[in-house]
Formats: sequence, C-alpha cells, structure tokens
Amino acid sequence: MQSIVSQAGWPIWLLITLSVALLAIIIERLLSLRASRVIPTQLFTQVLQLLRAGDDHPDTLTRLANSCALGAVLAETIRRRNHTPAERRLAVEDVGRQQAYYLNKYLPALGMIATIAPLLGLFGTVIGMIEIFAAYKPDGSDPAQLARGISVALYNTGFGILIAVPAIIAHRYFKSKVSSFIVKMEHTARQLDEAITQARRV
Repeated sequence: MQSIVSQAGWPIWLLITLSVALLAIIIERLLSLRASRVIPTQLFTQVLQLLRAGDDHPDTLTRLANSCALGAVLAETIRRRNHTPAERRLAVEDVGRQQAYYLNKYLPALGMIATIAPLLGLFGTVIGMIEIFAAYKPDGSDPAQLARGISVALYNTGFGILIAVPAIIAHRYFKSKVSSFIVKMEHTARQLDEAITQARRV
C-alpha cells in the first residue's frame, strides 16, 4: 500500500481522505438505517395497546417519540387525536418531513463524493501528464520521470473511479431504503389515524 501511495504521488492523499469519509458515512448509515431502529415491527401493536389502556400521558408519548422515527410520527398522531382529521394530518406530515430529513442525513454527502471522486482522479491524471511533459527534453526524456508521470496519472484515475462506484451504489441503496421506510411510516400512521377515528365514533 505504501508503495502504491508513493507511486501515485501527492494527489492520491485527496482521494484517500475522500475514501475514509465514504467508509465512515456508509458504516454510520448502515447502523442508523436498520429497520429495528427506524420502524420496529411490534411498535404499532404496542401503541394500540397503550391507547386501549389509556396510558397516553405526555411522558409516555415523549418516550415513544424519542424511541425511533416511526415512534415520533405515531406519538404526534396520538397528541392530535382530539383535533380535526385535517389538522391532525398536517401536524403528522410536518413531523414526517422532519423524520425524513433525519433519515436522509449524510446522503447528499454520498452523492457529492460520487461526483467529486472522478474529478479528483482526473486532477491526479493532469498532474501525472504535467510530470510526463516535464520529463521531455530535446536531447531525450528521463525514463524514470516519464514512468512516474504515467504512474501518477493511472493510479489517480483508477482510484477515483474505485471510490465513485461504491459511493453511487451506496447512495442509491440508502435512498431506496429511506423511501421504503417513509412509505411504511405513512401507512402505519394512517392505520393509527383510522383506529383513533373509529374509537371516537364508538
């Protein structure tokens, strides 16, 4: 690895920094966007039981809201149960947008890395080309400097692409996962809203 960095020249350090940031974001999102943390399977059933038991005190709703993204949406639905359906829907949609923002955290950074990495690779390629031209002399080129320029150009181009591809894949994957979570949260909130409406009619 040390020999590769040496042959790739100083521009490779920009790409190494970018790759560390990419790895950190992917690990953080993999841990944060687990279904068990965002939309726990049994949460809706537990919330219904909470409502039926009349244990919908402010402290209980605060704990529910802080437990996960789905919990925040369901807690707001319960808080607004005595409002009109339109007012309740607007309040819940507002909380849903906030949770969607948190779920999409760092995803713009992934998209930026996917865009910047090939450009930094191209920058390294330009530096390598400059070294290649600097190696040219009327009385003959310096083979060692010529080889170094080619090495810098190729390593940086390859490494830039190597970073961009997983960044694009991770960005698309997490965006899809977040969209799926949001759809399920909306569906569950609708179910709770219907349950509250039916309970008020009884």
